[in-house]
Order: sequence, then C-alpha cells, then structure tokens
Amino acid sequence: MPVKNHPDQFYIEGIKQNDSKIIREIYDRFSEKVIHFICKNSGNESQAADIIQEVLITIFKQAKNSDLTLICPFDAYFFLLCKRKWLNELKKNSRTQVTSGSEHLSIVDNASEAAEETILLSEKESLFNEMFQKLSDACKDLLKASFKINNMEEVAKNLDISYAYARKKKSLCIGKLTELVRSSPKYNSIKKD
Repeated sequence: MPVKNHPDQFYIEGIKQNDSKIIREIYDRFSEKVIHFICKNSGNESQAADIIQEVLITIFKQAKNSDLTLICPFDAYFFLLCKRKWLNELKKNSRTQVTSGSEHLSIVDNASEAAEETILLSEKESLFNEMFQKLSDACKDLLKASFKINNMEEVAKNLDISYAYARKKKSLCIGKLTELVRSSPKYNSIKKD
C-alpha cells in the first residue's frame, strides 16, 4: 500500500518551486523554535539563521532531485533537520555540550526517520561532489556526459572518442571515484549513521 502524502506536502512543493510566499511562511511559523533551540545550545541567532538557510537548501535539493514526499508534519521534519544539522556543527567544532533536548516535543517517528534520511542523502551528495572534484578533467567530462546522456555511443561521439574507449574509461573513472569516496574519513562516519 503506497504511503499517503502528509497535508503539509505543500511546504515541500513551495520550497521546490522557490515560492517566496511559502518560504516566508516557513520562516514565520517555524524558525522561532529552531532559533530558541540553537541559542540554548551554544549558538546564536546568526548561526540559527545559517542553519535554517542550509536546511531549506537541503530540502530544495532533495525535492528537486528525488521528489521528496512528506509523511509527517512539516514542523517536526524541519525542526529535526535543523536540530541534527546544528548538533553536527557542534560535534564538528568539538562543542558538544547540549543543554536543551527536545524531550518536551512529541515528534512522530516518521519525522525523525525522514529527517535522518534527508540529512544522510545530503551528506552522501556532498561527499560525492567533493570526491568528484578530485578526478581528472577527462574523467569529470566523461562522467558528466554519461550522467546527462544515457547512451554511451552518443557520449563517445560527443567527446570525439571511440565507443570502446568511452566504456573502458567510464568504468575506470567510476572505480576511481568509488575508491576516493570509500577512502574518505567522511565515508565511514556517514555509513555508521
């Protein structure tokens, strides 16, 4: 049985469409709780604003790239994403004293699961992009072309190389990218989460 979209899905669609009215409503309705949490946990309003902005960008990317479907209240989902991103910032900066949890919030497991999945996908995408930049220009060009064009014969033609070379080179480039990703210290921390 397919999962039914939550009525708050319109927030996701608004972010996806870059609808300024919906984005303003998100700030008006949901940012105060995030700011309060971050300020009580070693942060300030400026850092909270940065976290909110980063989370909106993360949601935008997820909605554009993989049709993000909301199955819980947007408020809970948004707060959990912001909270997780802030706690990751604290951890990264070794300021791990968190003084105020969210025990008083009744947040459905679905929100937590959806937030975790969005953060994980965002971290994986970030790691992929970082390692992709370490590839040779020839590999980057070949892989970018093969991401856009599904037909390797056409890719080879566009790059003015033989079909056999394009296939072999693509395999080698993907192998190199996989090796870079797996050898990154970030890979193991993403895998454990």
